[in-house]
Amino acid sequence: MAMAVNAAAEAEKARALLQTFSSASVAASVGLGVFCFCADRLLQLSLIQSHLWLRAAADNAVHAAIAIWAWAIVIGLRKRSDLCEVALAGFFASVIDLDHFYLAGSLSLKAAVSLPHRPPLHCSTLIPVLCLSLRLLMWLFRLKDSWCFLPWMLFIALASHHVRDGVRHGLWVWPLGNTAPVPYWLYVGISATLPHLCSVLMYLTGTRDVISTKHGVAIDV
Repeated sequence: MAMAVNAAAEAEKARALLQTFSSASVAASVGLGVFCFCADRLLQLSLIQSHLWLRAAADNAVHAAIAIWAWAIVIGLRKRSDLCEVALAGFFASVIDLDHFYLAGSLSLKAAVSLPHRPPLHCSTLIPVLCLSLRLLMWLFRLKDSWCFLPWMLFIALASHHVRDGVRHGLWVWPLGNTAPVPYWLYVGISATLPHLCSVLMYLTGTRDVISTKHGVAIDV
């Protein structure tokens, strides 16, 4: 009897993992890749490039939109409360750029985009450190399972932001230094597949089972 129950549980987990790669989620990922390409082309318009504030705001908005889209693929948009969750992912991806002003020590945008070196939150080594630290804090304070998605959301927000910035500057991997600039096709590919990588990791760590009760496993973007 116990073996039958375990087999049924494993079958359900396998079904949940397969739904991570459903036709709807794959189509959404292709759409995300197309969005990345089109958004970056739009940012090259002279109207945007000739205005510093407009260029910075548009670039930051694209960071947020990519994180929103990616997290929507991970959880699916099945009810109204999910909109708040994907908006939070966009906020995380957007707020990262505030460290430019922190390092500049000024609210001047010109100073913020003319830094001698990259600001702290743009160090890619921090991605696993911050995500694991958040997970540890949640465990220490015994936060409810309904919040278990936060480290993964932070991972999506940080990783998508860093990879996109990496096209121009490479990835800053302390203490090794900077990598070569990320090829554009690789950035688009990583952005499109990042939600699926996140879903697989969540499945392997058991997080997927927990949030399935909250969102359901079917992808509906």
